[in-house]
Amino acid sequence: MAENNIQKIPIEKLGYNFIKPQFLPDGKDEYYLRNLQNRSGIDYRNLSAYEIEALVKNRNTSDDWNKILVSDAFNPELVKNCKFFGLVRIGKLEPYFLEFNDMRYAVGMYNSIIISSDFGDNVSIDNVNYLSNYIIGNEVIVANTNELATTDRAKFGNGIIKDGEEESIRIWLEICNENGGRSVIPFTGMLPGDAYLWSKYRDDVELLQRFKEITEKEFKKERGYYGKVGDRTVIKNTAIIKDCWIGSDAYIKGANKLKNLTIHSSEEAATQIGEGCELVNGIISKGCRIFYGVKAVRFVMASHSQLKYGARLINSYLGNNATISCCEVLNSLIFPAHEQHHNNSFLCAAVVMGQSNIPAGATIGSNHNSRAADGEIVAGRGFWPGLCVSLKHNSKFASFTMIVKGDYLFELNIPFPFALVSLNYKDDQLEIMPAYWFMYNMYALARNAWKYPDRDGRAEKIQLLEYDYLAPDSVNEMFESLRLLELFTGKAWFRKNNQPNTSEEGNIAKGKELLLEKNAVINELEIIAEGFENAKRKTIIRRTQQSYNAYREMILYYGLLHLIKWMEENNTPPVKELIKGLGAFNVRTQWLNVGGQLIPVEEVNALKDAIKNQQVNSWDELHDAYTAQGIIYPLQKVQHALSSLIEIENIHATDVTAVQLNNWLNKAVEITESITHKISESRKKDYTNPFRKMVYDSEAEMNDVLGKFDKNSFVKQQQKELEEFKKRVEKIKTTHAGLRTLQPQD
Repeated sequence: MAENNIQKIPIEKLGYNFIKPQFLPDGKDEYYLRNLQNRSGIDYRNLSAYEIEALVKNRNTSDDWNKILVSDAFNPELVKNCKFFGLVRIGKLEPYFLEFNDMRYAVGMYNSIIISSDFGDNVSIDNVNYLSNYIIGNEVIVANTNELATTDRAKFGNGIIKDGEEESIRIWLEICNENGGRSVIPFTGMLPGDAYLWSKYRDDVELLQRFKEITEKEFKKERGYYGKVGDRTVIKNTAIIKDCWIGSDAYIKGANKLKNLTIHSSEEAATQIGEGCELVNGIISKGCRIFYGVKAVRFVMASHSQLKYGARLINSYLGNNATISCCEVLNSLIFPAHEQHHNNSFLCAAVVMGQSNIPAGATIGSNHNSRAADGEIVAGRGFWPGLCVSLKHNSKFASFTMIVKGDYLFELNIPFPFALVSLNYKDDQLEIMPAYWFMYNMYALARNAWKYPDRDGRAEKIQLLEYDYLAPDSVNEMFESLRLLELFTGKAWFRKNNQPNTSEEGNIAKGKELLLEKNAVINELEIIAEGFENAKRKTIIRRTQQSYNAYREMILYYGLLHLIKWMEENNTPPVKELIKGLGAFNVRTQWLNVGGQLIPVEEVNALKDAIKNQQVNSWDELHDAYTAQGIIYPLQKVQHALSSLIEIENIHATDVTAVQLNNWLNKAVEITESITHKISESRKKDYTNPFRKMVYDSEAEMNDVLGKFDKNSFVKQQQKELEEFKKRVEKIKTTHAGLRTLQPQD
C-alpha cells in the first residue's frame, strides 16, 4: 500500500504561490483573479504601528504584518488569537454582535487560522481551524468550522477542466441511463430544458458538440479563482467546506462535508443546508433546502427544490419545486414539481416529466433485463405509481398514469393518459382503465393543477411550466388513445364474430362505429390491447366505452375553454368573422415536454438548428429562447385547442354555424357543471364511505379531524369558478343576441 504523499515545505511559503508559476499569465501576479473577484469597494491600507502592537498583544501572529491590509474602520481589539499567513485584507470591524436565530456572535476574528483571504465589513469569524483563499462578504458569520478552503483548480461544481488538467478528470452528470450514454456536463444555471435537450438527442453529434463548446466558453480555464461566501451568510458547526462558491444569505449548519459546489442563494431566495449533509460535485440553485443526513454526489438542484431526511441523490438532475425525502435517486432526470417522500422508495435511470409522486416501497427501474446497466424509464407528466410498485426497464408511460401496487415483471408501454394500470393475479393479465382520473378522481386532478402553480416559488421563471392537465401534450395523447380504443374494439368485434382478419383501417372504422353509437355489444367484447407489455399474457382494457366517452368529452372541453377565451380576448368578434377565423386552426401540431415547458416539435427542431448554426451561442441565449417561446405559448395553445375542437367535432371550420357556436357554449357550461360535481363527489367520498368513517366515534370527531365538507376551500373555490364561468358565457351570448336566442335543438 502506497504511503501518504506528505510534502515538507518551508513555513514562509504558507499563504503564497496559490497559482503555480507555470500557470501565471505574463505580467500577472498570483492575486490578479482575486482582485477581479473582490468587488467590496473597500479601500485597504497597511496596519499602523499601534494596530500591530494591539494585534500582537491579543495573541495574533502573522508571517508578515505588511501583508495584513485593513479598512479605515478596522478595530484591532476585535481580532484575538488568530494566525495569519499571506495577504489578508480585512474590512470594517466595529464593537457589535450579530444575532441570527437566537444565537449571538461578536463581530471580529477569533481563534482561527487565516490564509490569504479577503473579508468584508463586520464579519464574525470564530474558531475556524483553517480558512484559506476565500473572499468573505459583509456581516458574514463563520463559527466552529474545521475547514473552509479553496484550491487553485476549483471548479465550484461545474463540469470544466482547468489549465494543465486532463480531459479524464472532467465531471459528467450521467442522467437517464446508468451507462453514461446520456451524460451531460453540469453547469451553474442549468435548467431542466437544458438537461433534457442535451440528454435526449444523442444521435445528433453536431448538437452534442455544440452543447459542450457553449459550456466550455461560459467558464474560464485559468487557475486561481477564490472561493466566495456572500453577504449575510451564516456557517456554523460545519466540518469541511472545500472549493465552494456560496451566495448571499445562505445558512449552513452542522454539515459534514461540502466539496466542489456552487450554492446559489439570495435575500429573496435563501438556500439552507443542515445537519449531517455530505454534498460533493454539485450545483445548488436559489431557495433550496437540504437537511438531515442528505448525501448527494454529482447532481444539480434547480431552484426551490428540497432534499431531506437522509435522501440520496446521485448522478441526477432535480427540477424546480421538487422534494425528495429519505429515499434513493440515481441517474435520473426529474422535471419540476416532483415529490418522493419515503425511505424505501428507489428511482433509477429515469426521465420523470414532472408533477409526479413516488410513494413508499416503489422501486422504479430496479430490475435490469440484460447484463448491462442500459435500461431506461420515461414517464410523462403526472406519473403516480402506487405503494410498493416495482417497474422494469425499459418502460414508458403517458401523462398522468397511475399504477396499482404490484410487481410488474415485464417491460410496459402505456400510451393511454390518465389511465389506471393494475395486475389481475387471478387471471394472470395486465389490466388498463383509460381515462380513470376523469371518471373517479377529478378532485385530485383539479387540485393538483391548482396546487403546483400556487407553490411555484421561482423568482426567475425563465421556462414557462405547464401545470394544467389539459394541455397540448396530454390532449395529443388522448387523440392517439381514441384511435387505439377504436382499433382494439374493432379487432375484438371481428374476433367475437369469427370474421376474417381485416386491415387496420377496417378495424378502426368498425370500432369507431360501435363506440360512437355506444353499441351495447361492446360490453360483451374482450378488448385486448397489443404492444403494452413485453409478455405473452393478455392486456385487457376495462370500461372501454366510458373511457372513450371521457376522452372525447375532455378534448371537447379543452377546445371549448379556449374557444371562449379566444372570443373574449378578441372582444367577441362578429359571428361571421369568428367562423372565418377558425379556418386558420385546421392542423393539430405535435408537442414536446422540454423540462416541464411544452414546445411544438417544429420549434424544438428550429432551436436545435439555431444552436448548430451558431445563431445560439450561449446558455443565456438558449434561455432567452425559452422565454420567447413562453411568451407565444398562450397563443399557440389556443391554436392547438381550436384545432383539436374542429378535429374532435369532425367538422370543417367553414361549416361552423351560429347554431353550432351556441351549442358549443351550452356544452361548455354543461361539462363545467359535470366536472365541478365530480370534484365535489370525489372529495365527498371521504365523508360518506363507512370504511373511512369507522375510525371516528362521531361525525363531530370526523369533522374536527378532516374539516367540514361544506367548508372545503378547494371545493368552494371550484363552485365559485363555475358561477363565474357561467357569467362569462352569458356575457358572450348577450354580446350576440343571435346566439343568446338560439336554443341547442335549433
